[in-house]
Amino acid sequence: MKKLVVAIFALAVMTACSSEPSKPAQTEKPKPAEPITGRVAFQKCYVAARGWARDAQPYRLESQLTDDSKGRDGKSLAWRAGFASALQHSTRPYMWSNGEVSFGVEDSYSPTNTSTKAFDIAFLKLDSDQALQTAQKHGGDKLLEKSPDTPILYILDWNNQTNELTWHIIYGTDRGSAKLRVAVNASSGEFLRVEK
Repeated sequence: MKKLVVAIFALAVMTACSSEPSKPAQTEKPKPAEPITGRVAFQKCYVAARGWARDAQPYRLESQLTDDSKGRDGKSLAWRAGFASALQHSTRPYMWSNGEVSFGVEDSYSPTNTSTKAFDIAFLKLDSDQALQTAQKHGGDKLLEKSPDTPILYILDWNNQTNELTWHIIYGTDRGSAKLRVAVNASSGEFLRVEK
């Protein structure tokens, strides 16, 4: 038994002497968030919204321009989604940015308010990158050829007049000053119109 204890002690001393000093653990730098499409961002926000209210229904999704993301390829580094809850009589905005979902302040909600008309997620079949492809065929490609630095915004909402879910592809920093606005059906992918 004594020999076993001496052998273990000797082995421990030799291991301690021969091993390299421990190196501090290297921390990996987090990878910067990648731009994502509207539908992917929507799904991330939707999960969070359902945690807030089990009856949460979306009424709007829009991309946000950032210094690092100008809306190319139907993707953005930041998306804002609005959800409404009839049970709680309130709306709440959710934001996907830098790979994280956060939420904003609740506001009152009325189902008769047309600016917050909730829609069924089953209507969302077309993603923002596919809507961009359609918009490109209706003037977007020519515009970007002339002005390649033009930012592109994406807004998804329910059109009460035509009773359909619509992607609005906006070539510019906002609706009012846009160089071109194209509406695309978010269920079928059909070109709807160039918006004035």
